[in-house]
Amino acid sequence: MDRLEVTLKELRGFVGEREWEQFHDPKNLAMAISSEAGELLAEYRWVNNAEADDYSRQPEPRERIAAEVADVGIALLLFCDRIGLDLIKAIGEKMARNRENYPLEQSRGRWDRPI
Repeated sequence: MDRLEVTLKELRGFVGEREWEQFHDPKNLAMAISSEAGELLAEYRWVNNAEADDYSRQPEPRERIAAEVADVGIALLLFCDRIGLDLIKAIGEKMARNRENYPLEQSRGRWDRPI
Protein backbone atom coordinates (compact mmCIF):
# COMPACT_ATOMS: atom_id res chain seq x y z
CA MET A 1 0.00 0.00 0.00
CA ASP A 2 1.42 3.41 -0.90
CA ARG A 3 1.41 6.41 1.45
CA LEU A 4 -1.67 7.96 -0.16
CA GLU A 5 -3.69 4.77 0.26
CA VAL A 6 -2.55 4.43 3.88
CA THR A 7 -3.53 8.04 4.56
CA LEU A 8 -6.94 7.58 2.93
CA LYS A 9 -7.56 4.45 4.98
CA GLU A 10 -6.68 6.34 8.16
CA LEU A 11 -8.94 9.27 7.21
CA ARG A 12 -11.85 6.94 6.39
CA GLY A 13 -11.43 5.24 9.75
CA PHE A 14 -11.23 8.51 11.66
CA VAL A 15 -14.35 9.87 9.93
CA GLY A 16 -16.21 6.57 10.25
CA GLU A 17 -15.53 6.20 13.97
CA ARG A 18 -17.06 9.63 14.53
CA GLU A 19 -19.98 9.03 12.13
CA TRP A 20 -19.10 12.17 10.19
CA GLU A 21 -19.90 10.77 6.74
CA GLN A 22 -23.34 12.36 7.05
CA PHE A 23 -21.69 15.79 7.05
CA HIS A 24 -19.18 15.07 4.30
CA ASP A 25 -21.22 15.64 1.17
CA PRO A 26 -19.36 17.17 -1.80
CA LYS A 27 -20.62 20.72 -1.14
CA ASN A 28 -19.58 20.71 2.51
CA LEU A 29 -16.19 19.20 1.71
CA ALA A 30 -15.61 21.77 -1.06
CA MET A 31 -16.48 24.49 1.43
CA ALA A 32 -14.07 22.94 3.94
CA ILE A 33 -11.27 23.04 1.35
CA SER A 34 -11.91 26.73 0.79
CA SER A 35 -12.15 27.52 4.50
CA GLU A 36 -8.95 25.68 5.32
CA ALA A 37 -7.15 27.32 2.37
CA GLY A 38 -8.24 30.66 3.79
CA GLU A 39 -6.69 29.77 7.13
CA LEU A 40 -3.45 28.88 5.34
CA LEU A 41 -3.56 32.20 3.50
CA ALA A 42 -4.10 34.03 6.79
CA GLU A 43 -0.75 32.70 8.02
CA TYR A 44 0.90 34.92 5.38
CA ARG A 45 -1.16 38.05 6.00
CA TRP A 46 1.15 41.03 6.25
CA VAL A 47 4.24 38.99 5.37
CA ASN A 48 6.26 40.80 2.71
CA ASN A 49 6.56 38.77 -0.51
CA ALA A 50 10.35 38.97 -0.39
CA GLU A 51 10.31 37.53 3.14
CA ALA A 52 7.75 34.74 2.59
CA ASP A 53 10.31 31.97 1.95
CA ASP A 54 12.29 32.79 5.09
CA TYR A 55 9.09 33.18 7.10
CA SER A 56 7.98 29.72 5.97
CA ARG A 57 11.16 28.18 7.40
CA GLN A 58 10.96 29.77 10.84
CA PRO A 59 9.96 27.13 13.42
CA GLU A 60 6.92 28.84 14.97
CA PRO A 61 5.15 29.92 11.77
CA ARG A 62 6.18 26.70 10.04
CA GLU A 63 4.35 24.65 12.67
CA ARG A 64 1.15 26.65 12.10
CA ILE A 65 1.61 26.52 8.31
CA ALA A 66 2.09 22.74 8.41
CA ALA A 67 -1.11 22.34 10.42
CA GLU A 68 -3.08 24.43 7.90
CA VAL A 69 -1.55 22.59 4.94
CA ALA A 70 -2.59 19.32 6.59
CA ASP A 71 -6.15 20.61 7.03
CA VAL A 72 -6.32 21.58 3.33
CA GLY A 73 -4.91 18.20 2.33
CA ILE A 74 -7.31 16.28 4.55
CA ALA A 75 -10.33 18.14 3.19
CA LEU A 76 -9.14 17.66 -0.40
CA LEU A 77 -8.50 13.94 0.05
CA LEU A 78 -11.88 13.42 1.71
CA PHE A 79 -13.57 15.34 -1.12
CA CYS A 80 -11.86 13.27 -3.82
CA ASP A 81 -12.64 10.06 -1.94
CA ARG A 82 -16.31 11.02 -1.56
CA ILE A 83 -16.82 11.74 -5.27
CA GLY A 84 -14.62 8.88 -6.46
CA LEU A 85 -11.99 11.11 -8.07
CA ASP A 86 -8.45 9.83 -8.48
CA LEU A 87 -6.46 12.88 -7.37
CA ILE A 88 -3.15 11.69 -8.83
CA LYS A 89 -4.78 10.97 -12.20
CA ALA A 90 -6.54 14.36 -12.17
CA ILE A 91 -3.23 16.12 -11.48
CA GLY A 92 -1.53 14.21 -14.31
CA GLU A 93 -4.30 15.14 -16.76
CA LYS A 94 -4.21 18.77 -15.68
CA MET A 95 -0.43 18.90 -16.07
CA ALA A 96 -0.79 17.59 -19.63
CA ARG A 97 -3.26 20.42 -20.40
CA ASN A 98 -0.95 22.94 -18.71
CA ARG A 99 1.92 21.84 -20.95
CA GLU A 100 -0.30 22.57 -23.96
CA ASN A 101 -1.58 25.90 -22.61
CA TYR A 102 1.81 27.09 -21.40
CA PRO A 103 4.43 26.05 -23.98
CA LEU A 104 7.91 26.25 -22.49
CA GLU A 105 9.40 28.75 -24.93
CA GLN A 106 6.40 31.08 -24.64
CA SER A 107 6.01 30.76 -20.88
CA ARG A 108 9.49 30.75 -19.37
CA GLY A 109 9.80 33.58 -16.87
CA ARG A 110 6.27 34.89 -17.51
CA TRP A 111 3.29 34.82 -15.15
CA ASP A 112 0.64 35.35 -17.80
CA ARG A 113 -0.84 32.86 -20.24
CA PRO A 114 0.63 33.02 -23.74
CA ILE A 115 -1.77 34.14 -26.43
